[in-house]
Amino acid sequence: MTERPRISARIGGISESATLAVDAKAKAMKAAGRPVIGFGAGEPDFPTPDYIVEAAVAACREPRFHRYTPAGGLPELKEAIAAKTLRDSGYRVEPNQVLVTNGGKQAIYEAFAALLDPGDEVIVIAPYWTTYPESIKLAGGVPVYVVTDESTGYLATVEQLEAARTERTKLLVFVSPSNPTGAVYPPEQVREIGRWAAEHDLWVLTDEIYEHLVYGDARFSSMPVEVPELADRTVVVNGVAKTYAMTGWRVGWIIGPADVVKAAANLQSHATSNVANVSQAAALAAVSGDLSAVEEMKRAFDRRRQTIVRMLNEIPGVLCPEPQGAFYAYPSVKELLGREIRGQRPQSSGELAALILEHAEVAVVPGEAFGTPGYLRLSYALGDADLAEGVGRIAKLLSEAN
Repeated sequence: MTERPRISARIGGISESATLAVDAKAKAMKAAGRPVIGFGAGEPDFPTPDYIVEAAVAACREPRFHRYTPAGGLPELKEAIAAKTLRDSGYRVEPNQVLVTNGGKQAIYEAFAALLDPGDEVIVIAPYWTTYPESIKLAGGVPVYVVTDESTGYLATVEQLEAARTERTKLLVFVSPSNPTGAVYPPEQVREIGRWAAEHDLWVLTDEIYEHLVYGDARFSSMPVEVPELADRTVVVNGVAKTYAMTGWRVGWIIGPADVVKAAANLQSHATSNVANVSQAAALAAVSGDLSAVEEMKRAFDRRRQTIVRMLNEIPGVLCPEPQGAFYAYPSVKELLGREIRGQRPQSSGELAALILEHAEVAVVPGEAFGTPGYLRLSYALGDADLAEGVGRIAKLLSEAN
């Protein structure tokens, strides 16, 4: 008798999050006493601002938060998210267009689940965040990749997107500022891509989690604001994790047409019910407050951004475009592949990342995780001293390449 697989094909086909895997390995090595510096996880190194923490403490003492609340989110939080969205991006929405989720990852999956039928194609611009393809496949969709590189600042053109479009294309995933590259699309390019999507009756899922982390002359632009005619076919994903240093609080949200939000809320009512009420109270304080704490973090990220780009570009064989947003650098290391380093000749960025972790005790994420081999992702959301020490270790090791 043929033994049936123990794990379903649907779940067995999901890859582990590469960024979390790298972070876990780095933490395990540190716990074993090795002085590992981690550039893996995209997590601000700042504590959550005090006023947000105090709001959570107060919520713990409120009996109404000890009970179930509406699966789609606290009404006052949904209202505050709608107000924050108008304040920050100029996009006017109603509370019934908001679904509060357990972090951005749940928001992304539920949006795909609500919109995709088996076989629907989704255009994903690479390099991409690791979760997008897995969530698309889990929802029955088929990711179709449009690959960009450092020569264009990792920005996709309408011509590239059109070449990937077929009769089965239903949705475009659009991310600006980008994880993993830090690329930011200028407003005119956002409009061009949005009008192309509207022309072909496509849906757009736009991830705006890094909206406040833009630097220099770059400017964040929200697609449904730039292209109002696309608003009824746009789902915005956002959350408090990056802006307010609240990755562990697990609060994200979906903004979209009311029928899509209702469908996603129905799914959530069976999957998790409401987000933890204490976290929702903390998120309410965050989105209702001013952005002064965000500006303080942004100044630190900007300083680190300039440092890491300068140091990486000083390493022979490394080419790092200047990221305009988020807190990631995405250098090309293609010139180093196949060269001898410590008796090894890494043939992929994955092998090079493993070599860096073992011999320099620095954790980075290889480009394979983001759909573009030959690159490394380094998060500069860590202290200035660790950043300089970590890149210095990488530079010393890679200087041995011959």
